Amino acid sequence: NFQHNIRTYLEGRLQLRQATHQQDNITQQLTRSSCTASIAISRKMADKAKPEDKSATPEGDGKAGAAITATGAAAAAPASEAKEGKKHPSGLSLDERFTIVRSIGQECIQESELRTLLEKHPCPIAYDGFEPSGRMHIAQGILKAINVNKLTKCGVKFVFWVADWFAMLNNKMGGDLKKIKKVGEYMIEVWKAAGMDLENVEFKWAQEEINKKPNEYWMLVMDIARRNSIARVKRCATIMGRDSGDEMPSAQILYPAMQCADIFFLKANICQLGMDQRKVNMLAREYLDHRDIKKKYRFKPIILSHPMLMGLKKNQVKMSKSDPNSAIFMEDEPHQVKKKIKSAYCPPGEIKDNPILDYCKNIIFNRNGKMLIERDEANGGNIEYQAYEDLEADFRDEKLHPGDLKVAVIKALNAMLDPVRKHFSSGYPKQLLKQVRSFKVTR
Repeated sequence: NFQHNIRTYLEGRLQLRQATHQQDNITQQLTRSSCTASIAISRKMADKAKPEDKSATPEGDGKAGAAITATGAAAAAPASEAKEGKKHPSGLSLDERFTIVRSIGQECIQESELRTLLEKHPCPIAYDGFEPSGRMHIAQGILKAINVNKLTKCGVKFVFWVADWFAMLNNKMGGDLKKIKKVGEYMIEVWKAAGMDLENVEFKWAQEEINKKPNEYWMLVMDIARRNSIARVKRCATIMGRDSGDEMPSAQILYPAMQCADIFFLKANICQLGMDQRKVNMLAREYLDHRDIKKKYRFKPIILSHPMLMGLKKNQVKMSKSDPNSAIFMEDEPHQVKKKIKSAYCPPGEIKDNPILDYCKNIIFNRNGKMLIERDEANGGNIEYQAYEDLEADFRDEKLHPGDLKVAVIKALNAMLDPVRKHFSSGYPKQLLKQVRSFKVTR
């Protein structure tokens, strides 16, 4: 009887596992079909809305656009696509998609894997996890919107992981989950107003999603934790804005293992986060080096890390929410933007560690593809730069004065932020912003 009971139990477990695996496969197929259909619909709507322009280039900076035109228009379709007569739902060639997606990252690990993913997978998943930790600065708002739009244009589905539990572990908003949830709602409202195309974007709240499949999630976390030393995990402390030498509560040892698990839990193919998250993303790739784990996944997660925008003060490597004068916030008023940019570090001819040039490159040219400098005739007259490199060269040679550059930056940033200000000027968004501003930001 004992043997019979054991055999019955094992057979039941096997049937349950097979059923779960079959359900996951069906879910993935439905997700891919839905994603492909939504991309095709979006493309058709865009084609109807816009007049045909054979000279137009995909969005991005000037050089990226030129590269896409040169390679994308002339290059033959990939062998697999050409042989089968298939066309990607986005309407873009593999070369075009790779160039646009790759332009997002200051670093890509690995480029060959990214190209293979885009060739083999019609609708890969990219993810970014964010802690609701206070008001949103321009890197989170505008730069993230630019990156998401580039990815979804190429057929990538983007998942935002609203990391409420992570914010609590990191003591953001004093660990108050109610406040953290309000900040998360505020951040989503910002992206709605900041020009992000939400057609192929999904927001998932960590607490809610983990509680739907707790066994799957926590088994992942525990497996990652048991395969890594405390020393290896502590090296990831910088993902929380901490140094490895800081005194840390044990909750922050748990954090990296959880963030690593997120990637597999969300079935993400691309980790599209900032350079400051590189160490934990590498931990996820290392996890797949274990032979038994590698068998479960078709691709290693690709790391596509965008650059970190500098703080506006001298020697500020990155912006800080705890220092309001170090960054432009998404609902800053025009006079606040003017004051911050006017006082920002920008010595004549100095291109290294210059935050104003950093804003020009990663925000203005990245979104607009050009930049207009308005000057009096006595100072050289107006000039429109079509590439960031030309502007940088003129600044280095002191042909472009910091005062004239700052005026142009103020005008460009205020134009981008104006829709967000209007969005938060009435109704529920206005109430939400008032609440968020009342919360004390904790490190």
